[in-house]
Amino acid sequence: MAIQFTDSSVRFGQKTALHPLSLTLAERRIGIIGLNGSGKTTFARLINGLVKPTEGRVTVNGLDTVADDRAVLGEAGFIFQNPQHQLIMPIVREDIAFGLKNRGLTNAEIAAKTNAVLARFSVSHLAGRRVHELSGGETQLVAIASVVVTGPKILILDEPTNQLDLKNRRLVAATIDGLEQQVLVISHDLGLVDGFERVLLFHEGQLIADGQADDTIRRYHEVAGC
Repeated sequence: MAIQFTDSSVRFGQKTALHPLSLTLAERRIGIIGLNGSGKTTFARLINGLVKPTEGRVTVNGLDTVADDRAVLGEAGFIFQNPQHQLIMPIVREDIAFGLKNRGLTNAEIAAKTNAVLARFSVSHLAGRRVHELSGGETQLVAIASVVVTGPKILILDEPTNQLDLKNRRLVAATIDGLEQQVLVISHDLGLVDGFERVLLFHEGQLIADGQADDTIRRYHEVAGC
């Protein structure tokens, strides 16, 4: 799996949200850190086309995020900072099945895939629950399951442990560790990305550190003054 940025930058009006950068992301686990407003979420959203580059180019496994935008959406799944916002259907089972609609599958095939992903993430007992009744940790797991069931090769998670207690942070971390896909995690939870193969640090719209977790996190503390 390869994500390629080529002189990619983003402007919103007169504001430069992300200065030009070129790099390739091929590692299995990649962390993206930085202070609020640093450009890390803009960077991550370039990968599946939620944000388009103002200049330059972004490709995902050879697919251009502008020219091949629909295909890219199938390659790279995104779990938002508030996963409740992406749970569309009222019941957990219905929400997971929703992503499989219009894919030429029979009802039996949709049911089988839904049951399999529920079991994979150990949330089969939540199948009949209303999504608004889920705890924070349960919501995060269901959101991940709803994206994984569609078969993306890359997963991008925005603050997946935000506002979770220690037990659920550990549960989500273990879930991320067990995912087969290439995973990119945007996070202020430095412990979550500490063991990742590669960590990127953004500051004021620029990539200022890119390397092993220990080195990049040390640089983050210098920038944050903590």
